[in-house]
Amino acid sequence: MENTLKAWLLSFLHLFFPRQCVVCGTPLQEGEEAICLRCNMDLPRTDYHLCADNPVERMFWGKIPLERATSYFFYHKGSDFRRILHQLKYGGRKDLGETMGRFMAAELTVSEFFCDVDVIVPVPLHPRKQRMRGYNQSECVAKGVAAVTGIPLDAASVVRKKHTETQTSKSAYERWKNVNGIFHLRYPERFVGKHILLVDDVLTTGATITTCADVFRDVEGVRISVLTLAVANF
Repeated sequence: MENTLKAWLLSFLHLFFPRQCVVCGTPLQEGEEAICLRCNMDLPRTDYHLCADNPVERMFWGKIPLERATSYFFYHKGSDFRRILHQLKYGGRKDLGETMGRFMAAELTVSEFFCDVDVIVPVPLHPRKQRMRGYNQSECVAKGVAAVTGIPLDAASVVRKKHTETQTSKSAYERWKNVNGIFHLRYPERFVGKHILLVDDVLTTGATITTCADVFRDVEGVRISVLTLAVANF
């Protein structure tokens, strides 16, 4: 009875406030979630999870104890698909992060990308920025991944101890300088011998993720994989 009432109320709301594709704005059909079928088909997927030594992995060679790395789709400034990231970060659409995280994880599970991963760690926001935004978009994506894979999520052990300026308009060197030493690992003993999956929303130079991974440098036997929703394709 409760589920029937909930479904009826949602249908009533959608009658007056129709759900729209976040990419193209067309009304979503029954069974579609966040993005319409056409935009889902046109999503510029990288398929890097199917390629060893792919360009995302090469960004981290020699910098972290990397197992594997990939990003779900490409984005560039003029792309309609950039709206996914914009709505996720600035539009209050934390639901979009979980949805896209589930989509991404469902497609990657057909490969062995999540094989032997012990814990998912989202790249944290500074508490001040998280209070302003109301949520951490990377944690939302990570929750979607955890929901599909069943891998435990740890959003408390790595903290951001320094508030930094936005990376958007910075050069590669400025990005690295901006994030240097901004993260702290609270419970290193939890990660001894673990395979950690670091999750973030967007990958550009790799500076933020590399700095985040650096907090595990003294943890014995740790291995790291990287997963982001998007990767810049300039």
